[in-house]
Amino acid sequence: MTAQEQFVFPDHLSMIQEFSLGNRPLVDLVREIQNIYCSDDRPWIIGFSGGKDSTCVLSLIYMALLQLPAEKRAKHVYVVSSDTLVETPVVVDMIKRVIKLINEAAPKEGLPISAHSVVPKTDQTFWVNLLGRGYPAPNQTFRWCTERMKIDPVSEFILDKVAKFGEAVVVLGSRSQESASRAQVIAKHKIDGSALSRHSSLPNAYTYMPIESWSADEVWMYLMSAPCPWGGSNQELLELYKGSNQGECPLVIDKSTPSCGNSRFGCWTCTVVTADKALHGLIESGADWMKPLLAFRNKLYMSRQPENSEEYRNFRRRTGRVSYNSGDISDDSVREVRHIPGPYWLSKRQKFLRELLTIEKGINESGESIELITRPELHMIRREWLRDPNEPDWEDSLPRIYREVYGEDLDWVEDDAGAFTRADSETLERLAEKYGVPSALVRKMLEAELQVSGLGKRRGILNSLESILQRDWEDLDAINERNHSFRKRGKSYVEEVKDEFSEFLN
Repeated sequence: MTAQEQFVFPDHLSMIQEFSLGNRPLVDLVREIQNIYCSDDRPWIIGFSGGKDSTCVLSLIYMALLQLPAEKRAKHVYVVSSDTLVETPVVVDMIKRVIKLINEAAPKEGLPISAHSVVPKTDQTFWVNLLGRGYPAPNQTFRWCTERMKIDPVSEFILDKVAKFGEAVVVLGSRSQESASRAQVIAKHKIDGSALSRHSSLPNAYTYMPIESWSADEVWMYLMSAPCPWGGSNQELLELYKGSNQGECPLVIDKSTPSCGNSRFGCWTCTVVTADKALHGLIESGADWMKPLLAFRNKLYMSRQPENSEEYRNFRRRTGRVSYNSGDISDDSVREVRHIPGPYWLSKRQKFLRELLTIEKGINESGESIELITRPELHMIRREWLRDPNEPDWEDSLPRIYREVYGEDLDWVEDDAGAFTRADSETLERLAEKYGVPSALVRKMLEAELQVSGLGKRRGILNSLESILQRDWEDLDAINERNHSFRKRGKSYVEEVKDEFSEFLN
């Protein structure tokens, strides 16, 4: 606590004994928390996003357990925070400090509380999917990031405790006043006569929302009226919210949670929203070092726009085939089925990675400490590039890109390197042009052959080669021409149906 910070109450206990919020005395709410905690042996899991609501709930439970006799603190309370690895940097730093404080203070107080940070699996991170596999930046219709990066890591943590203890109670900072949809979700899963609700998707998991009826103002009154029970204050948290009406990103445990792209507690890479007001707000608050992050995020957003798809995205899907939007057939005004672009071109992914590493290096050289992309992610991206279904990276370009940016090498796994070299690639390109054969087709057939070379049984090689040959290897114009009869319709869908069933309509 700094000299400038003034609190209404000298400590947390005094506030709880004297304050009322949510139309009830705080001491009554703390007693409810204690009673539910002591009523069974189901472990508690507190969803902690670092925002105001989850910080409020964590403080209440910390104090409730602190006021229990030692012999009644029988079961463990897990505090779980989801780190997507692309969280807004200042928020990540704050959450890490809070987790450290709790893990230091709780044992000293004799509290069965431990704080944990969960991250997505390396092969499911934002950068491995976007840069490695070429997934286009997320948008409202293809929001591939939430489940992989937020829901799955937290769900896995919860299900691990359910498997160990049979059931678990997930404590959340959700409030009915957040939105009408949030209020409906809370009401839908409520158990009559109980403070608990059924979890919307996880079996044998229940939810408890102690500040469900609180307003945002009441949350702030609680947070700013006394020091944190584990030490320090919530002044830094308040500073993050100042000048922002974007709210916070709750711990995401199901698909009903909206995107956090406009929240300072969401991902700095979020392209689901049109403009990232969170980064704008932080930069306006003095964090000029984040300007390159905002510029990079905006490039990702522009790469996702339909008018830029030809420049940024392969016309083939990762299956090697060209796809069309069959859903258009339900629209009577559509006379040509729309082509669906595929993953980012490898050249664009290489450029994105180089720029990301350059930004990371520049920020660290300016005095900040940040890791925008982890080194295990770089190893995984390299493997994805080498095995790309459309554009295998025979040049093994990622180690070179890293070396050119950082002037050093990582401990690259030699076995990950492809069987072909840059010289092989250039030779193949010349021969492909000479004989009019797609070089990518020859690459994939050679790779299929190498996968079974040296084996006693070459089972499946013919099926593999046939599958490769069935892909769309021509350029897009040739493929569209071949699919002309499928894509073009002289009659509207309604007219076609009328013709088909004309004998029954007369």
